[in-house]
Amino acid sequence: MKRSWVFLLTVGAAFGLGTGCCGLRAAAVEGKLAPCPNTPNCVCSQDARPAHSIAPLTYTGPWPAAHQKLLAVIRSMPRSHVVTEQEDYIHAEFASAVFGFVDDVEFIVDAAAHIIHVRSAARVGYFDLGVNRRRVEDIRGKLMTD
Repeated sequence: MKRSWVFLLTVGAAFGLGTGCCGLRAAAVEGKLAPCPNTPNCVCSQDARPAHSIAPLTYTGPWPAAHQKLLAVIRSMPRSHVVTEQEDYIHAEFASAVFGFVDDVEFIVDAAAHIIHVRSAARVGYFDLGVNRRRVEDIRGKLMTD
């Protein structure tokens, strides 16, 4: 029995180290989203590095209506959960289908420019196989439809 626990702890530690496991999420500060780490599992509209850069979302009309539509889009997506909802900031979590790995997606609005800055990042691991970029593009597409 003791050997099983030692084995499980060893495998768990190796997995955590091998995947870059930290489990910490970066938070927005003073209207700025955190830059992406140096791993290929994050995109951010406020990050100028080509591997991480993605265009911000845009909207027309008043921000309150776009805010409600963005929330509806997020909530319509599988395994999503809105964690924080403020007037100019949204933080949502998306869990992967198989292992339940969590990705954090943050949105900060620039109402004067009619843009929504976005950051989507895996909480753990190194590669995301493009999941975060595709998620942002999926959200963009759904926002553009009526």
